[in-house]
Amino acid sequence: MADIKDITPYNSDENSKKSQVQGMFDKIAPNYDFLNRFLTLGIDVTWRKKAIAQLKGLPADKVLDVATGTADLAIEEAHKLPVKSIIGMDLSPQMLSIGETKVKKDGLQNVISLETGDSENLRFSDDEFDIITAGFGVRNFENLEKGLKEMYRVLKPGGTMMILEFSKPRVFPLKQLFNIYFSSILPLIGKLKSKDNRAYKYLYESVQAFPDYDDFTNILKNIGFKNTKWKALSFGICSIYTAQK
Repeated sequence: MADIKDITPYNSDENSKKSQVQGMFDKIAPNYDFLNRFLTLGIDVTWRKKAIAQLKGLPADKVLDVATGTADLAIEEAHKLPVKSIIGMDLSPQMLSIGETKVKKDGLQNVISLETGDSENLRFSDDEFDIITAGFGVRNFENLEKGLKEMYRVLKPGGTMMILEFSKPRVFPLKQLFNIYFSSILPLIGKLKSKDNRAYKYLYESVQAFPDYDDFTNILKNIGFKNTKWKALSFGICSIYTAQK
């Protein structure tokens, strides 16, 4: 199986994975939310709600949402958790621009601030956030462990990290149906709508290479996280990972 760092959107050696990911999301940003709802049949909304439910009752004054995209997860957190401040960070200015519009529509400008930034080189001080989250974003890191170490660094002792990410179903026949849908049908629909030949092929390839379930929690343990857990959703199409510092 290919290493996640070697899976890039455009299979080009001319630009780093990081710059390719930024370019890809800038390109598909106008259609990103529509395609998410359409291609997951709206289940992605339920996934986010279930992921945030894992954080209820925890200290949540200051939250960092890395790879925030169009801010769906950050907005849901602002509605469901007793947060005072959420910073949403992403490489893609175009995704953030759409997120800003959604934040203003919900009247959350005083709670959520969005900024361009590199999740593998966070500008924040050590031990700064009560909670750090990421929704469908760590799979796109150029260096997965470096990004996770940065998240660990800026998390307060006793704080919680929650990651929502695609995973690979293991049960017949869902495993086979998942592979057919993600490898063939989804890229075709994505190409027709987003006009990007590679973006949704990359989604399948990156999910296949991502170290999911126990493989991922073992990486978290090696970094220093404790109480690492994973919870499969929709028969393993997606998983919630939680861990404490």
